[in-house]
Amino acid sequence: MQLKSKLAQSEITIGSWITLGHPSIAEIMATAGFDWLVLDMEHSVLELSEIQMLIQVLDMRKCPAIVRLTSNHPDQIKRVMDAGANGIMVPMIKSAADAEAAVQSVYYPPRGKRGVGLARAQGYGAEFQQYRDWLEKNAVIVAMIEHIDAVNAIDSILSVDGIDAYIIGPYDLSGSMGHIGELNHPEVASAIEKVLEAGKRIGKPGGIHVVEPDQEQLRQRIAAGFSFIGYGLDIRILDTLCRNHIQNIKANL
Repeated sequence: MQLKSKLAQSEITIGSWITLGHPSIAEIMATAGFDWLVLDMEHSVLELSEIQMLIQVLDMRKCPAIVRLTSNHPDQIKRVMDAGANGIMVPMIKSAADAEAAVQSVYYPPRGKRGVGLARAQGYGAEFQQYRDWLEKNAVIVAMIEHIDAVNAIDSILSVDGIDAYIIGPYDLSGSMGHIGELNHPEVASAIEKVLEAGKRIGKPGGIHVVEPDQEQLRQRIAAGFSFIGYGLDIRILDTLCRNHIQNIKANL
């Protein structure tokens, strides 16, 4: 089943983040069994050429590649989709207009306003019609809810046709509320709950990023009703695994 169909049915999917550009990292994480992987252009040094290479690796492992953009800019959206991304994750969506702009940039006319180019996604020109069909059935657009303005406009954002899911960015959200990093602050927790309830009411699957690879926190988020969950990221998984192993080794010498 394609990721878009799983999202439409609010099936639980667990993904993660890639910030390191080596293809082996992507291959290891895809082979491990994540349901999707985000290639992070916003908070890493990954360049577009590296993004395409990583998409190619994930395609070979049949793992959907979602590109986290640096902004809601149509030129960047067009380029990552032309590189073959399964979908996009758009930062700082604050209004329905922002959400609609992202949708317009993914789809060709008449549904959207995306310019036509012949690149990897279109089979280098040999499979344009096939790509058009694939795009309508499978492209995934995820709105990042990471500002209090987005929380206050959440019903209108999630009602935009073409938004397949949302994911809460807890750190930026807490920062916009004056409680940066205080993810358990009552006001932050209340804002997260408001978004979750809106998603349930409107029928859009809810996501949140469990930044630290903590399985208990993951279970809590699933129990709360989140179904599109980012679990850790490459550097945090690597760091915590290395630290835990070496600490245990030294403690038992």
